[in-house]
Amino acid sequence: MTRQERATAIAEILEDLYPETPIPLTHKDPYTLLIAVLLSAQSTDARVNIVTPILFEKADTPEKMILLSVKEIEDVVRPCGLAPRKSQAIWDLSNILIEKHNSEVPANFEDLEALPGVGHKTASVVMSQAFGVPAFPVDTHIHRLAYRWLLSTGKNVVKTEADLKKVFPKETWNKLHLQIIFFGREYCPARGHKPEQCPICSKFGRKGMK
Repeated sequence: MTRQERATAIAEILEDLYPETPIPLTHKDPYTLLIAVLLSAQSTDARVNIVTPILFEKADTPEKMILLSVKEIEDVVRPCGLAPRKSQAIWDLSNILIEKHNSEVPANFEDLEALPGVGHKTASVVMSQAFGVPAFPVDTHIHRLAYRWLLSTGKNVVKTEADLKKVFPKETWNKLHLQIIFFGREYCPARGHKPEQCPICSKFGRKGMK
């Protein structure tokens, strides 16, 4: 079976299991999504969704956010981990949005990735989920699954993103990356994975891969 044939078969399984893909991070606009995605680094969506309502009640726009001190932001976001770095990035990027982007989140990769605390993966999530621009955000979970499923060599997330973009149609990327995340949580976890019981690994997985 070729990599393309495997990808097509996997996409069918994912579509059957997850025809609907609600965005897992609670938000109301591009700005609150950007903050939520930034906070999700090395944290869980569930934990972020507990923290963000508290933060956004205090400040849900760049103008309101910079009225808070970095320490005030840090006190709220501490449960998400890396609080000093994340709180400083939130304050700094909010200030930059006001000064350079008319308080709007830019809808392009270059300007997004220039913001403090925003890497390519975070920018990809915002571009796909806030603006509907085809992107394939690859986090450590998708990186792991792409290797397990023989869709990528697993060298690094940049290579994995390129490999996945080659085998899946562009119009499916935004939905597919969420489907893969949902599947990984339910059937294909990093620990305690049982390949023989996994709907994808049992058919298309890398032999001997736990």
